[in-house]
Amino acid sequence: MNVRADKPKIPEKTLRRLLVRRAPTGKSQAILQAGPLRLRAAIGRSATTSRKREGDGATPIATMKLVSGYLRGDRVREPKTALPMQRVSANMLWCDASGHASYNRPVKAPFRPSHERLMRDDELYDLCIVLDWNLSSRKRGCGSAIFFHIARPGYQPTEGCVALHPRDMRRLLPYLTARTSLQVL
Repeated sequence: MNVRADKPKIPEKTLRRLLVRRAPTGKSQAILQAGPLRLRAAIGRSATTSRKREGDGATPIATMKLVSGYLRGDRVREPKTALPMQRVSANMLWCDASGHASYNRPVKAPFRPSHERLMRDDELYDLCIVLDWNLSSRKRGCGSAIFFHIARPGYQPTEGCVALHPRDMRRLLPYLTARTSLQVL
């Protein structure tokens, strides 16, 4: 079910680019720059890489467009954003089986090949933005489910995504559009 049926309105002030740099405090810690704002973030357990592979735990060094988002409607209110957002349900999954035709695409349960559940027990995907990594020009085995989502407590490492505190994600969402890019340096 789509949360927004009409075409989203572009806010007057939007962010064209989010920059993510490794922080000096640890290989899985980062600083996300949004205009003049600097926010603490988590990145992959294997830091960053220019040679992303499925399961390597690294965040790709790349410029990625923000595509759309998912939200847990039973836990969070619909955010104010121009990004297309969709409420997740229990049967919504994301295929990470590199040999499958639906690799790095949303799929529905039941689905036997390897996948991630979008309706997680933890809060990581309560607000989750799909990034255009290996999506529009897909290459098998080069990484799937690279999202911009909620950080674990203490900014523990991700599996290759970029993650923020829920407060910071809600703070940014009104300024994000499908024209916003996230650049990992």
